[in-house]
Amino acid sequence: MKMKKAIELIEKDSLKKDVAKFQVGDKVRVFQRIQEGDKSRLQAFEGIVIRRRGRGTGATFTVLRSDRAYSVEKIFPVHSPLVDKVVVLQSSGKKLKRAKLYSLRAKAEEA
Repeated sequence: MKMKKAIELIEKDSLKKDVAKFQVGDKVRVFQRIQEGDKSRLQAFEGIVIRRRGRGTGATFTVLRSDRAYSVEKIFPVHSPLVDKVVVLQSSGKKLKRAKLYSLRAKAEEA
């Protein structure tokens, strides 16, 4: 028990203060910082959050983007310094019955 509290105290400095409030089922745009040589830029990745897991510095979320021909899935750490910001474009607006929306993978493959 004491070890757990010590870890939480150490992780406290690494946690972001301005994390966007989003949940599974929301449509989000994630701005990721990309380093190319001595330059850095922001790259946007837009899709539906299908999974959110973990807590503390190990917390991650998975975003699924599906186009007509293919679908891409990316996992982002919530508190990473490379993730600049997360913008919620459309909230699911209702209480979902599932914590993980893996069924959207199959629907993306069918389309």
